[in-house]
Amino acid sequence: MSMTELLNAEDIKQAIGAFAATDSFDHKRFFQMVGLKKKSADDVKKVFHILDKDKSGFIEEDELGFILKGFSADARDLSVKETKTLLAAGDKDGDGKIGVDEFSSLVAES
Repeated sequence: MSMTELLNAEDIKQAIGAFAATDSFDHKRFFQMVGLKKKSADDVKKVFHILDKDKSGFIEEDELGFILKGFSADARDLSVKETKTLLAAGDKDGDGKIGVDEFSSLVAES
């Protein structure tokens, strides 16, 4: 399954463009712009599984750095600061990674 089967390709392109500058990433605004906020709980989980590149059941810190590439292959990587900020926002249980329920909560609070 690809991201464009779940989300509008033009919305993804605009959202990626809006955060093209380093240290500009705002996950709440990004999730709204790509339309993830409006998706069903099942669709949010499908997006999580696309972003979980190693299929571990978690999005680890190294995967978070490439989260924008999960939406569009030509997107930039997050900076270390942006990655740590996103991890801090999503990692509710403090285990250093984001599980599917934590991801769903992260999207819901956007």
